[in-house]
Amino acid sequence: MKRSAIETNHLVDEKSPYLRQHAHNPVDWYPWGKEAFLKAKEEDRPIFLSIGYSTCHWCHVMAGESFEDPEVARLINEGFVAVKVDREERPDVDAVYMQVCLALTGRGGWPLTIVMTPEKLPFFAATYLPKETRLGVTGLLDLLPKIHGLWNTRRDDLAGSAKEIAGNLSAALGSRQRGTAGLRLVRQAYEEMKRRYDPLYGGFDRFPKFPSPHMIVFLIRYWKWSGEPAALAMAEETLRQIRNGGVFDQIGSGVHRYATDRKWLVPHFEKMLYDQAMLSLAFTEAHVATGDAFYLDAAEEIFAYVRRDLASPEGAFYAAEDADSEGVEGKFYLWTPGEVRSAVGVEDAALFLEAYGIGRPDTFREDEGGQILRLVVSPSSLSRTTGLAGDEIERRLESARKKLFSVRNNRIRPNRDEKILLDWNALMIASLARAGRLSGEKKHVTAGTDAARFLLGHLRGPDGKLLHRYMDGEAAVSGMLADYAALAWALAELYQASFDPAILDAACGLADEMIARFEDTDGGGFYTVPEDAEQLIFRQKEIYDGASPSGNSLALMAFVTLFHLTGAVRYERAATFCFEAFAGEVGKNPSAHAWYMTALLAASTTSYDLVIAGEADDPATGEFFDALGAAYLPNLTVVLKDRRSADTLEKIAPHTAALSEQDGKAAAYLCRGAACDRPVTDPEDLKKLLEEDLTSGE
Repeated sequence: MKRSAIETNHLVDEKSPYLRQHAHNPVDWYPWGKEAFLKAKEEDRPIFLSIGYSTCHWCHVMAGESFEDPEVARLINEGFVAVKVDREERPDVDAVYMQVCLALTGRGGWPLTIVMTPEKLPFFAATYLPKETRLGVTGLLDLLPKIHGLWNTRRDDLAGSAKEIAGNLSAALGSRQRGTAGLRLVRQAYEEMKRRYDPLYGGFDRFPKFPSPHMIVFLIRYWKWSGEPAALAMAEETLRQIRNGGVFDQIGSGVHRYATDRKWLVPHFEKMLYDQAMLSLAFTEAHVATGDAFYLDAAEEIFAYVRRDLASPEGAFYAAEDADSEGVEGKFYLWTPGEVRSAVGVEDAALFLEAYGIGRPDTFREDEGGQILRLVVSPSSLSRTTGLAGDEIERRLESARKKLFSVRNNRIRPNRDEKILLDWNALMIASLARAGRLSGEKKHVTAGTDAARFLLGHLRGPDGKLLHRYMDGEAAVSGMLADYAALAWALAELYQASFDPAILDAACGLADEMIARFEDTDGGGFYTVPEDAEQLIFRQKEIYDGASPSGNSLALMAFVTLFHLTGAVRYERAATFCFEAFAGEVGKNPSAHAWYMTALLAASTTSYDLVIAGEADDPATGEFFDALGAAYLPNLTVVLKDRRSADTLEKIAPHTAALSEQDGKAAAYLCRGAACDRPVTDPEDLKKLLEEDLTSGE
């Protein structure tokens, strides 16, 4: 039977929304697994591997142009065994073959196209490929027969090349130089970020512009430690440009994946959970550092979007929303002046059109018939030009926004990827927990706790080990380093917002399992997958912080935090070994390792370890927590010891055994670095200790 004529292929029973999108392609796709590789070996065919994700615009383009085309499908089916991978479901597979693509072509991205032997050894790599050759890029109609011919006539050359590629990459990973990790690296990262900073529009480099919230958090914490005003200024300007730009959804909130231009105007419109998590964390950090409500409002807007559009009924969060609707990228988000007038009325429309730049040629997209919204005129400027009071302008703009939001809800929405990914959910939990702790909003702590409860209850296998993905009632895919590291860090943050000792105990359990199963005991650092996982062409250790922090930098943040919460030296040892393992590599491009640097800054500067001994419902205990709100202390960890937690806490954090109330009063025990102050029973005394000069943290 000609597989090009099939109505469904081997993806039809898969859970991944991305794989399901391709289940009715004429290409006879297989999921990654033994069946595909056995077929390739038995039939002596190479593997055509395509990696993407469900909300990827160019993945949709390549699918519609080529994978739904009968002629392209015929060439793939006759000459290759076709394998589809959801990079969000199998980040381990994606990471390995992305390294191949970067090594062979100097660039990466999705869709990722790999051709390899049945033994998984790659000999060709590319990203998006057109159907037909154009602009110097060989199209699939020309490329596929050429590769098929080489496979039949020059097999040894291809196999030799594939072995050489895999060998070189494996050797490069094994030759990483250890180094000394310290504040010198932190300063280098700052200086490099300063060179990359765009002084006109904020952000880093010219374009495309990624939000890079982990870089922003680093800059704010660097400012707090060093007193360098430019670090905070860069962070603030970047956050303001993002919030007011087209990369931020001005009607429904949430941030799009990145801007294609320098001015943060034209985004790729997909919305990813990890971006919402890390950017809300950055906005929260900026608010606490500066006291400016603008940043708190922006964080709250993102949280509102996540709760509204990405929350699952079980309490966890879905992965993403698509860039496209009705086959057009961004159509859901675009507006014409006429649509605005129809929705809000002529008078308010005039104000809204001016504020959001509708009608300006640089925001018009003629092919889609609408414009991208960005805030170009502030309410205060509008007040000066119109004579209206500022609060009146804000009220009318908000009223117009709500009306437009209501109208937009009647449009055809982008598809939503309803996978629940453990590591991305953990990042969201960490942000919610930190926001709840620093702003006092209990709803954030509740949301983070509900999500954590779901992950711990549903994303474990029969052996108790973490699983990476949950979809349609099925948890699957063995947990990877980022899953363990992100969740351990998230639970450490959540503990400090809820003070449930079971949460801290769970965080320590994950950290211990991570050390046992993922650590490279010879070279230091942590592998992406444990030794008992499916082995690919090499076992990778990632440290580069891309769109979200790497598994190793998340592990570092978890270990540093848990060491200060528990005093357990095994976490300090694991962190030190990991810092040193990557210091040589990180030093070559320090700004590309912002979360590593954030963890290193925390580990290398003065820590503030606080234990409050007192009952949670005692008003005096609450006054101690109120005292914490006045100071921005990135390196502060907080433990609550009360009757409920004492037994568990003393097992996890033995140093708390000797700490108790003083003369029947709640007491606070503060250690700064290696020096501990005497306990205080007056919250004002604690406040004075915390407000001392913290800028000389070396």
